[in-house]
Formats: sequence, C-alpha cells, structure tokens
Amino acid sequence: MAGLIKREDVEAVRERARIEEIVSAHVTLKPAGVGSLKGLCPFHDERSPSFHVRPGVGRYHCFGCGESGDVIAYVQKTDGLSFTEAVEYLADRVGVQLRYEDARGGGASGPARREEPGRRQRLLEAHRVAAEFYAEQLVGPGAAAGRKFLAERSFDRADAERFGVGYAPTGWDALMRHLQGKGYTQAELLAAGLVSQGQRGIYDRFRGRLVWPIRDTTGAVVGFGARRLYDEDQGPKYLNTPETVLYKKSQVLYGIDLAKKAIAQSRRVVVVEGYTDVMAAHLSGVEVAVATCGTAFGADHAKVVRRLLGDFAGGGGLQLASGASLGGEIIFTFDGDAAGQKAAVRAFGEDQRFHAQTFVAVADGGMDPCELRLARGPQAVRALVDSRVPLFEFVIRKGVEGHDLDTVEGRVGALREAAPLVAGIRDRAMQLGYTRSLARWIGIDPEDVRREVARAAERPASVPRRPVPPGETGEAPAPRTLPLPDPRDPVARTERMALVAALQYPQHVPPAFDTLDQDAFGAPAWRAVHAAIRAAGGVAVGRTLSGAAWVGAVAQQAGETVAGLVDELAVAPLPEDREDAIGRFVVDVVRALLDLGLTRRIADAKSRLLRLDPDADAAGHRDALQAVLAMEEERRALRGA
Repeated sequence: MAGLIKREDVEAVRERARIEEIVSAHVTLKPAGVGSLKGLCPFHDERSPSFHVRPGVGRYHCFGCGESGDVIAYVQKTDGLSFTEAVEYLADRVGVQLRYEDARGGGASGPARREEPGRRQRLLEAHRVAAEFYAEQLVGPGAAAGRKFLAERSFDRADAERFGVGYAPTGWDALMRHLQGKGYTQAELLAAGLVSQGQRGIYDRFRGRLVWPIRDTTGAVVGFGARRLYDEDQGPKYLNTPETVLYKKSQVLYGIDLAKKAIAQSRRVVVVEGYTDVMAAHLSGVEVAVATCGTAFGADHAKVVRRLLGDFAGGGGLQLASGASLGGEIIFTFDGDAAGQKAAVRAFGEDQRFHAQTFVAVADGGMDPCELRLARGPQAVRALVDSRVPLFEFVIRKGVEGHDLDTVEGRVGALREAAPLVAGIRDRAMQLGYTRSLARWIGIDPEDVRREVARAAERPASVPRRPVPPGETGEAPAPRTLPLPDPRDPVARTERMALVAALQYPQHVPPAFDTLDQDAFGAPAWRAVHAAIRAAGGVAVGRTLSGAAWVGAVAQQAGETVAGLVDELAVAPLPEDREDAIGRFVVDVVRALLDLGLTRRIADAKSRLLRLDPDADAAGHRDALQAVLAMEEERRALRGA
C-alpha cells in the first residue's frame, strides 16, 4: 500500500501551484506594493484588507487574524483537507504525477496512487458532466414529478439551481449514452459509480429520481444522492453513489462546499439529516449546515469538521498570539423520534473525537429543518439552531427520562443508567460538572453520584470511548506563543525589516549578513527567526533557491512556534514601492542592522576600556583601545559605503 508522498514531488507541487491563482478562487487580490497582493481575509470577517499574498515566496499571511502558510496550507485550511489530500488535489490541478514511499518503511519508491496519469481527473470530469446533464433534465417535460416534489417543500427553480438539484430520466441508459457521446468509456463510468453492471448489461444507476450532486470541499462533484419519486420504483427511498475512488460515504458531507467559508468564519457547523434539510437551512440563513450521505456521523466526518473549524490540535491546545483559541460549535439537529434519540447517542460517542463544544437542537413536535421552514418560516429554523443544548446534557437527560424520580427505585435506576454516560466524558472538568448536574437532576447526594460515576468508569462503558493519546488530556496545554517586540522600538523595527529583506530578497542581501552571530538580534522573536535562517544555510543558500523553496527551508527549520513568524515576515509589505529601488533598499536595511551591532559592540568595548587601569595593565588597556578604534573605523567605512 502506498505511504508518504515523495518529498521531491511535494516540492514540485509547491513550485508549480501558483499561490495567487489558488487564492484568487476565494479572494479578490489587488496590488499592494512591489511583489505583493492583498485582499479581504477568507478566514475572518473584515472590512479593510489585511490578507497579503507574496507570489515570489509562495506564502500568505493575514495581519488581522494571524493565519499564514504556503499554498498547501491554504488549500488545507480553506477546503478542510489533510496535508496528503491537499497535495493530491494540487498535483491534479498542476499536472504533477505523485510517487509514494513504501509504507512498510523500506524507502523504495512505490507506484503512483492513481492507476494511470489523469484518471482521477477524468472521473471528476465525468461527474461534472453528469451533474450538468441531470440539472438540464429537471426543466424538461419528463421531470414534472421532481419539480412537484421541490415545490411542495417550497423550493423554486432558483433554489434548485443554487444547490445543483437535477433529475435522472426514467430510461435505462440516458446518462450513459450522453457520457459516451462525450468520450467516456463504460469502464470509466463503472469506476465512477455512475452506471451499474447487471445480468442484462450496464445501465444508469439513477433512474426516475431527483438527484443532488455531492461535492467535496474543493467544489468537485464526487457522487450523487437520489430520492425516489415514483411508487413503482422498488429501490430504497434514498440511493447514493457506491464506494469509489472518489466517493467515500464515511468522509463526504453534503453541502460542505457551500458551507465551508461560513464554517471557517463563524467557527460553527450544523449537522442535519438530509439534502432538503441542508437546502432549507441555507435558505433560512443557516449557511453552516451540512448532512451526512446515507451513514451516521463518524470519525472521518469529525476530521473534516475539525479542519474547517481550525481544530488541528485535536485535543484542544494551540492558543493564537491574538488570544483566540481553537475549537468551535458543532450542532446536531435530530428528529424527536426514537431514531433521532439513537443518533444523538451515537454522536455523543463521536464527540470525544474532536475538540469543540457540541450541541443538540430538537424542534418541538420533532420537525426537521425542511418541515420547520415550510410550517413556520425561515425564522423558525434559525430559532431551532439558537435553542441548542449541550450534547452531554441532552444525552444524560435522556438517560434519566422514563424513571419515576418520586420514588427511591426510580432515582436509583436513573443514576445507574446515567452514570456510565457521565463516566464516558473524557474531559475531567466537564465530567465533574455533569456529575454535580446529574445529582441535582435526580435529587441524590452529589457524593453518592460521584462514587457511582467512578464505579461506572471502571466497568466497560456503554458509550463508545477511545483511549487518550499520549500527552492528550481534557485540559488545554499552555499557550505556545512567542512575544513580539514593541513595534514603536526603532531597533526592533530595524531588526524586523532586515529579516524581511533576508527572506524576500536574499539575492540583494550583503554577504556580511551571514557573519552575524546569535546575539545580533535583541528581540527574542527576531532572534528565533534569525536562528532559523542560519540553520537553513544563511542567505548564501537563499540566493541559490527559488523564493518559495528558500522560505520553505527556513520555515522547516523554524519549528511550529516560529514558522508563523517566518510566514509573516516573508509576506510583509516593504516601504519601498519601486522595483528598481528594492536592491538598494535591502542593502541599506542590512547595513543599518550591521551598524546597530557595531554600535552595541563599541559601547561594550568602551565600557571595558573605562574599567581598565592603564597604569596597572598598560598592554591590556592599549589592546582594548585599539579594538575600539578598529570598530569605529569599521563603522565609518560601513556608513560611507
């Protein structure tokens, strides 16, 4: 089985994927000085642009919220992909065929994950063409039943177009003939899950059904969900694309492409139960709604949600320099019936898998968002989301329901049923809080409840639990931030601008920069970036690399704490706005830094000279004086250059 992508292929993707082109799909970029572009940040709401992109170094940074990285990190963040998925997506886009290391650790080069170059892209294109075909059929004479279904739920033609809703004709091979006419083979259509193989041959998988395109976070169609319309259709009420190389039902979320921006900005996601619920929620102003596709919300769905919420720490941990913490709200909407209650319990188990405040919203009468919008209007859907209660509380209270709390037997029964649920809460502080709440809800002494919860923790849990990874607890680790110097400090400003020059224009930086020792920078933050530059080989190496490769090498040496500073400095705008003057500006900035260092050393040397007694140590005094004079001469030469 293939393992890690070969490093040189990852670097090839970084080099060939133009960051300004990728970012421009989400952000309108405008010139912001020499070699710099800026626009409104896609990661937080703002009115004045603070999001900068520097194509020359392949980096972005927002000076408002602190988000930064390279083109791969940008795709990860905006599309909710893992590192490998982001590289594969970009590789498809720019035409890099990836190779994989042997997963068994031998280091040998494995074959590309795709069966043949471009095959994945062919299947994606087939899905795109199929989605267009279905959408066209919805307005045709044969789709009256589909249009009626939508109209009865208060969806008009514009709504259908917004969500790409289409109609699969009743014939056996309408889509197949259409796609074959576009040059796709039966083998490709089978691999894509668009057609099926039966005893009598190959036929369209979806026939006589209303069809929703299911897209991944990049917006590419990877499958379809289809709703039965006719009584003579003996198939299931909902039929989805089968498992394919593109479509993994445990990983896809319907509506994620439409919701991802709002999710990232609001740090909230609402999980509903069906395609029409997603439509109703979005049309009601709840633009963070998504739905699973024919399966329960599981661990892989949680990973997608975590990435969009910015919860990369998994256990809760990294605090940003701005003070914002990672995490967010996940709100499940369930029907009020027994099946909905079971779904909530399943979600309770999955809640342990990602770091976020998780809630449940259940409408009075058990109506889903689509029914609620139809009966009471869009405001009722928004009110449903606002009426959420914590998932822990919801599940524990459901465990208490059905017991007669006016009797001793009922209270004991409620305790025994609810205690394992409380014991299943991994966060220690949350567990203690709900232990006290449970005692209040059922009217039993808190100490008795605490003992029962402790006993339940020692028994096999009734709720799915996972082992806590090493170093991961319910408590957030201490913030990992590096203090920045006062921007009003002229020395710190000079140090910062010299680092900006070294990262953005190493070809113009004087060789003397690489002679600076570790004490050349007074601010700890800038000293750490300088150390990363030295570890990457100094500007002498930077002159031999592309801008993106050079900044990438420095960021790799910087480590997690300092990498964000490297990105910030690599993208920072320069006060010089003329291309032909950049070289001179860089030289002047670095010389100013060298001058500061010499001035500091001269002051130290003069202090030592004053402490020496020329009568007691004439030779030492003379050597110290000569050292001062030599440094002053060096400074005069530097200033006269």
